[in-house]
Amino acid sequence: MGSMNDDAPLVEEDLLQDEGSEQYTGDGSVDFRGRPVLKQNTGNWRACPFILGNECCERLAFFGIATNLVTYLTTKLHEGNVSAARNISIWQGTCYLTPLIGAVLADGYWGRYWTIAIFSTIYFIGMCTLTLSASVPALKPAECLGSECPPTTPAQYAVFYFGLYVIALGTGGVKACVSSFGADQFDDTDPKESVKKGSFFNWFYFSIDLGAVISCSLIVWIQDNAGWGLGFGIPALIMGLSIGSFFLGTPLYRFQKPGGSPITRICQVLLASFRKKNLVVPEDSSLLYETPHNTSAIKGSRKLEHSDDLRYLDRAAIVSESESKSGDYSNPWRVCTVTQVEELKILIRMFPIWATGIVFSAVYAQMSTLFVEQGTMMNTSIGSFKIPPASLSTFDVTSVVLWVPVYDRIIVPIARKFTGKERGFSVYQRMGIGHFISVLCMSAAAVAEIMRLQLARELDLVDKPVPVPLTVFWQIPQYFLLGASEVFTFIGQLEFFYEQSPDAMRSLCTALPLLNFSLGNYLSSFILTIVTYFTTQGGNPGWIPDNLNIGHLDYFFWLLAGLSFLNMLFFIVAAKMYKLKKTS
Repeated sequence: MGSMNDDAPLVEEDLLQDEGSEQYTGDGSVDFRGRPVLKQNTGNWRACPFILGNECCERLAFFGIATNLVTYLTTKLHEGNVSAARNISIWQGTCYLTPLIGAVLADGYWGRYWTIAIFSTIYFIGMCTLTLSASVPALKPAECLGSECPPTTPAQYAVFYFGLYVIALGTGGVKACVSSFGADQFDDTDPKESVKKGSFFNWFYFSIDLGAVISCSLIVWIQDNAGWGLGFGIPALIMGLSIGSFFLGTPLYRFQKPGGSPITRICQVLLASFRKKNLVVPEDSSLLYETPHNTSAIKGSRKLEHSDDLRYLDRAAIVSESESKSGDYSNPWRVCTVTQVEELKILIRMFPIWATGIVFSAVYAQMSTLFVEQGTMMNTSIGSFKIPPASLSTFDVTSVVLWVPVYDRIIVPIARKFTGKERGFSVYQRMGIGHFISVLCMSAAAVAEIMRLQLARELDLVDKPVPVPLTVFWQIPQYFLLGASEVFTFIGQLEFFYEQSPDAMRSLCTALPLLNFSLGNYLSSFILTIVTYFTTQGGNPGWIPDNLNIGHLDYFFWLLAGLSFLNMLFFIVAAKMYKLKKTS
């Protein structure tokens, strides 16, 4: 737009009060200076390339570390298979647990923009530390001399794992906020922009896997062939570019104001409802406390309509006799608005659907651990060229890169004709399909392992810790199926949690799928520990020994396939019971 005169603020205020105005956004978003934003100049797809570019670079950096980490731990730090898999699962679990910290800071205090900026800097420091640990001679683990491998020193362990866990902290603000900050660029009150938001989540995930494709192919090859210092240094440089990409788009972004700590508001509802546990919830919900004006008492949030379930929590919004006499409703620790109570109800209703993502994430965790260890015991040669086993994860991300445009441009239009839904499938149908494909993924991994073990027995290689002459490309189906399941389940989760979350809790709610990653990795580590304990009793080698030829990794994969099937059934029940949120 052109320049504005001195009366512009008054005009803007009038336009904002007019919900029918098409000139300004209707969701309360502002520009970098806190002024109401013009639709024509900000947000929408014009702002997304900078956000998607940031995510692509950040994911390239992350997968550049995570994809081949099991190889570094086993060949450079000389850890065993189970120990390496467990340590990676715990680290990755931490990477997906810290987004809760970032989400609380973004929703309550800093906003998504500054949370991303600050945590990206922390992330970059961790990447540089990791690079130094693999480059500086005093910090770099000593090379093996034949079969003799000098032990890694405590200082070398300390610097390496310090870098890893600084990265884990840095991911907290980035993972929690980038997807929701991108979705903030589309106005919920504009039907045209709202539809584009569903497409944004598809392309957001596409950008993740575009970065991962480069990591799983080029970066992994560099690590295995040109050295780990360079292999870690390039992702660190890419992380620096990620930060630059993000800042470039600042003038085009739309910003949502932080609405105060969501954790505090949850505690207020719980305490207020407990204090009034002896009061009877009125049948008429209009008697419950809510602000009389159109705007919510929670900054950056629209009002939520009252729902009839979880009525115990409604006690927090009961106006007691003393409050009615004094007319003082200013203490939210004693009386909460209906909207504040409904925020907590929404989180509780989300819980069963959220919980199903834990088992799914445990399946996904195998890609960077046991899938890689399985690949190291197969034939990785094509002529004179050796494929790094971790590079097989390229087929996972390639699957995603192929599936996203196919889903967005082909499957959705076809499904739309049959279902009548603007997005083709409901988010429940999308996630359910993904859960089913995860069962097929683990079944394919088990079948490949059965073939590998059968060949090991036939060639008398059971007692020899050497790869079996079965091409590693037999792993392609399990990676490809895992990628397909991601497109349906993970993107479906992003859509579900963003759309169903209260306005002032969007960072927190979009961090919930990331918490699934965390708990899924911890679950994977726990299952590994339990399986190892019980299967090694009586001197048995167990299902997952250091020499996989005498183990039964296939049994472990079948166990996860069974858990995934039960998880899918639970999801179907949870989806049928879920009630959609309603705004007023």
